[in-house]
Amino acid sequence: MVYTLQAEIERMQGWRYYGRVVGVQGLLVEVAGAQRSLSIGSRVNLLSRQDKVIPCEVVGFKSDSALLMSYSMLEGVGVGCRAFVIGETPVVHPSAQWLGRVVNAMGEPIDGKGPIKSGAEAYPLRAQPPAAHLRQRVGEKIDLGVRCLNTFVTCCKGQRMGIFAGSGVGKSILLSMFARYARSDVSVIGLIGERGREVQEFIEDDLGEEGLARSVLVVATSDETALMRRQAAYMTLTISEYFRDQGNDVLCLMDSVTRFAMAQREIGLAGGEPPASKGYTPTVFTELPRLLERAGPGIEKGSITGLFTVLVEGDDHNEPISDAVRGILDGHIMLDRAIAERGRFPAINVLRSISRTMPGCNSKEQNDLLVTIRKYLADYNDMEEMIRLGAYRPGANQEVDAAIHYHPALEEFMAQKKTERSTLAEGYAQLEQILQNGPFGENPIDENS
Repeated sequence: MVYTLQAEIERMQGWRYYGRVVGVQGLLVEVAGAQRSLSIGSRVNLLSRQDKVIPCEVVGFKSDSALLMSYSMLEGVGVGCRAFVIGETPVVHPSAQWLGRVVNAMGEPIDGKGPIKSGAEAYPLRAQPPAAHLRQRVGEKIDLGVRCLNTFVTCCKGQRMGIFAGSGVGKSILLSMFARYARSDVSVIGLIGERGREVQEFIEDDLGEEGLARSVLVVATSDETALMRRQAAYMTLTISEYFRDQGNDVLCLMDSVTRFAMAQREIGLAGGEPPASKGYTPTVFTELPRLLERAGPGIEKGSITGLFTVLVEGDDHNEPISDAVRGILDGHIMLDRAIAERGRFPAINVLRSISRTMPGCNSKEQNDLLVTIRKYLADYNDMEEMIRLGAYRPGANQEVDAAIHYHPALEEFMAQKKTERSTLAEGYAQLEQILQNGPFGENPIDENS
């Protein structure tokens, strides 16, 4: 009889499930009376004492109550406030009209350009990655506009790369160069936990009108709640998936994955999860691959090339988030504080950076060229301290002499102004030109071939 009555109620029009707040502690709101209608990830709207609607999400359960976290501040919420059940799976309806717009983690426009047109198809914010056996292989090389990466750390369409660095070493500047110069059909850019003042600077100074016209920006600043910061990352990948499904080669830029992980840690700790490595909860390491694996080649058409920055705490590249992300992605770009301190930008450490699509994406001639130059860079790096101290005597080792000879030209090659763009072909041509005149009057490539 009870179940029949419940079924009849569910068929009625105009009914709404709601519970009531029975406790508020820190970031958590405890709601009783509607828990049988809720599950993890369900959306709930709280009605504050000032009749303000506060969107929340279910993050856990405790005996006979549900634990909620809010997408906004909890001012005005107290015991007895009503909590209305909204739905199970959060979705968004992207469309081509989103290009050129700036949205928040809810998909709402925040650029002052008026309402944004929604598409017909609903895309779940927390979608599963495409099945591995159905995906295409990575495509051809993508021109990132940065010659050091175009040559030494080549990226292909559908590849996922991480940019690893401590604070103030140039991650955001490098990402802005990708946003402006990389060749793709559409760019989707997620600014997760960024400083509020930097958003407008990024739009006006880095993207410009031309870059913004083919981009969608998703913004969640550092002052927003953990749920908003986490959802901004999901929103970035969801919008990328929409444009991929239209057959586009999408460039997905996210700054930064670390702040996504920190937001998930905050949510997990508030929900009662035990802290693990450096305070990060187990769900952090579950959510990271679920997020990052959504980038990559499509099943039949399109691709998402993902470039994700990782803030390395204390310049320790083996800290938990860096270590986890490095194992998920298809390559890593290491920025070095020592290189930045001597004024060379972008501060890419070529010897520590890896692209897992190399050498297969290059021709034999290109690979021979890069192997030779990497050897000179490694020889100089090994002897650098002795060279600077004056302890090395020229003529003692021909290979080291050659490395010293080429070093100034290679340093100049790896430096690039923020306002300068370099194509794939230009990068390889410049490297060949550097090796044309060897220290002993020969080209080392010709000598080795």
